[in-house]
Amino acid sequence: MDTASNGGGGDRARWLSDEEQRVWRAYLHATTLLEDHLDRQLQRDAGMPHIYYGLLVQLSQAPCRRKRMTELAKDAKITRSRLSHAVARLEKYGWVRREDCPSDKRGQNAHLTDEGYEVLKRTAPGHVAAVRQAIFDRLSPEQVEELGEIMRVMAEGLQPSGPDADLPWLR
Repeated sequence: MDTASNGGGGDRARWLSDEEQRVWRAYLHATTLLEDHLDRQLQRDAGMPHIYYGLLVQLSQAPCRRKRMTELAKDAKITRSRLSHAVARLEKYGWVRREDCPSDKRGQNAHLTDEGYEVLKRTAPGHVAAVRQAIFDRLSPEQVEELGEIMRVMAEGLQPSGPDADLPWLR
């Protein structure tokens, strides 16, 4: 690849150093393996993908186990269309129920049902064990602290803001 050009206009690309490239590839490899590991555990133990588990967790932590669909999409960092599809599946399982929002007739709330809450309670210990085995049992306390700080800095830098932000939950 020609490192003097980025394929666009006349700007020069700021290419990754060999060390940055090594770290980037290790990050991609680890996060892909982690997501696959957690997804397989949840499919095996509860018959659901990781994204559905995350939605159930968010609803379980919301007041009265209810959250506006737009807020749920925002917190999950997914499009409204993807959320709608996921909630439809969760409704089919009887784990979530959509309700009209009493304060806004155009809005809807997602409500975690008692059955969904019980599924979450049964699934959580195995999921926590999978997370612990995949991450925390492999790191020293210092590494855990460093990883937390790195993730916080990355998230702060990537959090979309402003009127022109391309926010998935608005699509």
